[in-house]
Amino acid sequence: MAILAELNDPRVRDVTVTYVEVSGDLRQAKVHVSVMGDEKQQNLTLKGLQSAAGFLQSRIAEKVDMRYTPRLTFVLDQGVKHSIEISEILRRELPQDDAEPPGEENDVEDLPADDGSE
Repeated sequence: MAILAELNDPRVRDVTVTYVEVSGDLRQAKVHVSVMGDEKQQNLTLKGLQSAAGFLQSRIAEKVDMRYTPRLTFVLDQGVKHSIEISEILRRELPQDDAEPPGEENDVEDLPADDGSE
């Protein structure tokens, strides 16, 4: 919430925290973020987040009672971007007709005849 509501850096916008990896000793936290926009916007946002890391660490220290507050580093999560790209490739390459998918046709010829002789 601090990223969304409290950062006034114009570089930081359209950010979603996808997940956070914390080291075993809880001294390091790698924050994976997804950023909407082109590569330039993503890099600007990462720089803005990294410059705000101290502020965000202080907000964490206020909320969580720990011996050490984790040092934050921000990493661009490309998972969403890759999912969209794969989706677009599949949409272009796969046929778009309304026919039933292969293997689901009802072939009457393949069904055994019911001649009542059981």
